Amino acid sequence: MKFAFNTFPYSSFPTFLPTYTMDETIRSIAEAGYDAVEIGCCAPHAWPQHLAKDRRQEIRAIAGGEGVEISALLPAIGGGFGCNPCSSLRAERRATVSHYIDIIDLASDLGAGMVLYIGGWRAQGMSLETGWDYSTECLREIAVHAQDRGIIIAIEPTTSDTNLIDTPADARRMMEAVGTSNVKLMFDTFHMDFEGGSFADYVAEMGADLVNIHMADTQRKAIGEGTTDWLPRIEALVTANYTGHVTVETGFGRRGVEPAEVARTSLRHLQHVLGAVT
Repeated sequence: MKFAFNTFPYSSFPTFLPTYTMDETIRSIAEAGYDAVEIGCCAPHAWPQHLAKDRRQEIRAIAGGEGVEISALLPAIGGGFGCNPCSSLRAERRATVSHYIDIIDLASDLGAGMVLYIGGWRAQGMSLETGWDYSTECLREIAVHAQDRGIIIAIEPTTSDTNLIDTPADARRMMEAVGTSNVKLMFDTFHMDFEGGSFADYVAEMGADLVNIHMADTQRKAIGEGTTDWLPRIEALVTANYTGHVTVETGFGRRGVEPAEVARTSLRHLQHVLGAVT
């Protein structure tokens, strides 16, 4: 398995503080010892319309020079600009598809092989079936564009934030409904814990389609600083012969966090637990 770190703690999303440049962020994550960087697509780091072709190549070169890959892009959907694939507004759904297409093109330029998909959130009074149909329709179009560029789309259940895709079964149902070979699955331990699921069960249910995992300790603390027992979780991955990315996505949601320390602490703990298992 390979370890990656998500850039949210270094960016201005979702808590606005602190903000580091993309160059500083990549170098800090590489210095902490990670194999890869997962980039949150928010300003000022990776909003597609803000990055000209030469800047995209520069970011890719910086990552390559630091010896880390760019593993995935995570769209920062929601917020005031409007981006919800199961919105009751057709205009917002079309804007969502357009935004995802821009991010897929950015992923291709950066050499990232994966873009994550958040299914969206239903409006008051919208049936599950209607929201499901809207989101699936968007994902089909997104997946075709991604397939043409060799990009995997990974569906992520986001139970604590949204109300459409809550479980591994939900994610698999949507993957199968879309029916393209480049749509795969992932999960986030923060949302898994909120849903009350079992890590081993999530790994087993997603099986060979599991391509990425977001790791966070309780209250989005650094790995090892919360109350989570990481030993059985890493054991489950080793038992399953998981070879995808283990992506630390934590250290945001509050002010006063030092992202480099979160990155270092989290990786040290994960490597220690992995060494104990293997």
